[in-house]
Amino acid sequence: MSFKSFIAKRYLFSKKEAGFITVISMISIVGITIGVAALIVVLSVFNGFNGLVTSILIGFDPHLRVELTEHTSPENVERLSQMLHSDQTVSGAGAFVSGKAMIVSKSQSKVVFVRGLEASSVDKVVGVKRNIVLGELNFQDSTAQDMVVGMTLADRLGIVTGDSVLAISPAGSRRALLGFGTPIVRLFRVAGIYESNNKEYDALYGYVSLQSAQKLFQTGENISGYEVRFTHIDDAETMKSKIEEKFPSMFRVLTWYDLHKDLYSVMKIERWLAYIILCLIVGVATFNLLGSLTMSVIEKTRDIGILKAMGATNRDVISIFQFEGLLIGLIGTIAGSVLGLIVCFLQMQYHLFALDPTVYIIPAIPIEVHWSDFLSVAIAALGLSYAATVYPARRAAALLPAEAIRWE
Repeated sequence: MSFKSFIAKRYLFSKKEAGFITVISMISIVGITIGVAALIVVLSVFNGFNGLVTSILIGFDPHLRVELTEHTSPENVERLSQMLHSDQTVSGAGAFVSGKAMIVSKSQSKVVFVRGLEASSVDKVVGVKRNIVLGELNFQDSTAQDMVVGMTLADRLGIVTGDSVLAISPAGSRRALLGFGTPIVRLFRVAGIYESNNKEYDALYGYVSLQSAQKLFQTGENISGYEVRFTHIDDAETMKSKIEEKFPSMFRVLTWYDLHKDLYSVMKIERWLAYIILCLIVGVATFNLLGSLTMSVIEKTRDIGILKAMGATNRDVISIFQFEGLLIGLIGTIAGSVLGLIVCFLQMQYHLFALDPTVYIIPAIPIEVHWSDFLSVAIAALGLSYAATVYPARRAAALLPAEAIRWE
């Protein structure tokens, strides 16, 4: 142990009596502890909500969606299909047809997105079948005109399983308006109702078989694109890069993150704002640390003069008070991390902050601990603690030995 760290520890711990400066140092430690604990808990809550949202979206959406563009040729579609079905990281891939249509029931009508799914891959790619709450999804019979709708949409249209609805496609609307034809109208039976916990999907999406969608939108044998699910979700970005490199400008490739980029961007901004605002708590504690060290310099003027008279350099004096400040910051950071971890554990195990299950889809505020958060919080706390030591340490180093011990 160097003499600088030894003296710094003596100044912090070896007090014969709890003086005013010692009390302020303890307040600084408590303030840093509370700030660090609050940061860890809040960041873990954000992680929990982010994980919850991702699990809901990924449980229903594909990991990757590849949409055709005006530059796409049939040969490119065939090459893409072979590429997806031969890749070892792909657990399921299926073609889809998508478009807007008006759904008309006996009492209501609403414009929704109608998506046609390939029967052979619907179980592997999207989560519609897993989220069926009434009826069933069975697109194996290509002649059956079955439709699956969301719970919210079924409520608004006043329909249940077994009811019939009309789907009016815009494909024939132009010819109908010019008097040369009739709109494309298809009769569908409501075979099932799903609930995805996503209001947008539950209210605006209906699913039919691929062949039914092709007839409804008059696309012939053409498709709108492919939906893909991987063994590991991280492979989506890799596949996106491969497709864009092999088929430049031929397809529009969207990962699970791209499909909900606005939502994730807002969540990211909220997380950073919470991190910055809660760092102010640590900042307030470091102001106390600044005051404590400044008064400690004044109190230890005689000691500083003696040390410098004995040969201690300005760098040595600076190191003593910087080490003392960092020691306070380190104690507060460790205590705050432990406290934050305990709160997170209690919330995960015992649901200290419960939610009303009749209103929310979860019983309590979700918590997800990331060790990287501990690192980022520790860096912020120690960085602010170090910044608080700069002025007092430099002030101590500026003292002249003769002036410091003149009246001793």
